[in-house]
Amino acid sequence: MSVAMRAPLHPTVVRLAVRSMFGRRRGLLLLVLPVVLIGMSVLVRGLVGDDPEAASAMLNRLGLSVAVPLVALLATTGVLAPEIDDGSISYLLAKPISRHTIVTSKLAVAAGCVLVFGSLPMLLAGFVLQPGDPRLALGFALGSLVGGVAYCALFALLSVLTRHAVVIGLLYLLIWEGLVGGLLDGVRWLSLTRWAGVITQLVPDDLTLVAHLSPAYAVAATAVVIVGATWLTGRRLRAFNLTGDE
Repeated sequence: MSVAMRAPLHPTVVRLAVRSMFGRRRGLLLLVLPVVLIGMSVLVRGLVGDDPEAASAMLNRLGLSVAVPLVALLATTGVLAPEIDDGSISYLLAKPISRHTIVTSKLAVAAGCVLVFGSLPMLLAGFVLQPGDPRLALGFALGSLVGGVAYCALFALLSVLTRHAVVIGLLYLLIWEGLVGGLLDGVRWLSLTRWAGVITQLVPDDLTLVAHLSPAYAVAATAVVIVGATWLTGRRLRAFNLTGDE
């Protein structure tokens, strides 16, 4: 196998993932989320003015907890799930390309979508809400990027485990991250959104989104999800090739 075939990213797989993502209707949906986020930020700024608490609440509840996970879900399932559903993944698996290279290439495209449609809009929304404190915008941009990549890895694993990855992903966000996370404080130990919140509050001064959770734990747990889910996804793709599953 050539060095190119063993590389972390494969240009052909990346190109196919981009075409799959933006050649479908969900590519348009990715545009809606940042527009809503920035539009709501302009509205909040106009209504309450320079209010740090309103700004952080807006970015946390709408951006970090809703917009970024949805961008990750749409992007990841858009570059992987359709090929599994229609069986075209078998043509890719027949090529002499490492299964983990296929996964990392597709996740790179999904992470790029998180950066463009999640993290950068959060940065702009932060500047709209608090133009005098760039650290707030930078913190939320960082937290949304790291948290979004972790969500991409998790949703990629869902995509190879079930044909209903979008539905299950939405239920996960609604029930576990939203409902249960809002009722039980202990969920912070097993919540990607809370970990992203801890990473966010490393940059601004006097910002507390998640209490009683160490940054070291949040960073380590997020890294475990990204690496572990990516590896498991590649392993599952190898099983596809061995068993003939689509």
